[in-house]
Amino acid sequence: MKVIRSQKAYATKDGAGVRINRIAGFDGKSLDPYLMIDELKSDDESDYIGGFPPHPHRGIETFTYIRKGGFEHQDQMGNKKAIRSGDVQWMSTGRGVVHSEMPLVDEDNGMHGFQIWLNMPAKEKMRPPRYKDSIDTGVPMLVNSEQVELRALAGAWSMDSQVIEGVIQGLAGDGAIADVILPKNAKAVLDVSKHGKVLVYIHSGQLADSAFAAGNLLEVSPSEPLKLAAAESGLGVLVLAGQPINEEIAHMGPFVMNTQEQLREALRDYQLGNFGDIV
Repeated sequence: MKVIRSQKAYATKDGAGVRINRIAGFDGKSLDPYLMIDELKSDDESDYIGGFPPHPHRGIETFTYIRKGGFEHQDQMGNKKAIRSGDVQWMSTGRGVVHSEMPLVDEDNGMHGFQIWLNMPAKEKMRPPRYKDSIDTGVPMLVNSEQVELRALAGAWSMDSQVIEGVIQGLAGDGAIADVILPKNAKAVLDVSKHGKVLVYIHSGQLADSAFAAGNLLEVSPSEPLKLAAAESGLGVLVLAGQPINEEIAHMGPFVMNTQEQLREALRDYQLGNFGDIV
């Protein structure tokens, strides 16, 4: 694979003091169609117990994936779901969502999960919100001859000529997300040629014959097959792909629109209660 650039996640806090590692790209270019990748990984309950109390969004899609532990999701659409290990959840917020994500404590395994933001095209930012999760269906998985697991979280994927459809379809920017887990010294090849942007976030282990380890994001060329090889420590990566939207971004906290006036309108609508309330 051809690495175009690399970026290291930085430590920060969000919600009610939740410690996370973040990759941000609100310039509308570096991650497009993605905006942000937040990783929550801790065995210390105090790092995440405050959770994410009720808050609004407009103009983005949020994609949550839990590897260990869990969160209880609630929103003004009436959804109340326990998102646990192995589950994914997608909210296309459109014109407005109010939701909360509060931790379900797992004293044995701690917490490891992701929330990923995708930008929505201008023409779709004010449509009604949508919600979907994998609780009833589970997440499809491919396993190759070297026991590499590809968990198809969203979109469609091809690994070593095997094809699989993810549990969630229809992400903004034709987004596709997979969790690929490689045992030590194992290899896998993914076909990413249909995408305009391909990002690889290392969440565990290390790439073979490189210094890239957990916490690094790589942008790779979609013109070449994505060849993954694990070091002695094994390797776990999120692969995020899609088509850049290439639109101007105006960002303020939980709102991502195209102009400053649209941001002011979003704030006014939220303050007036037009987003609704969690019941």
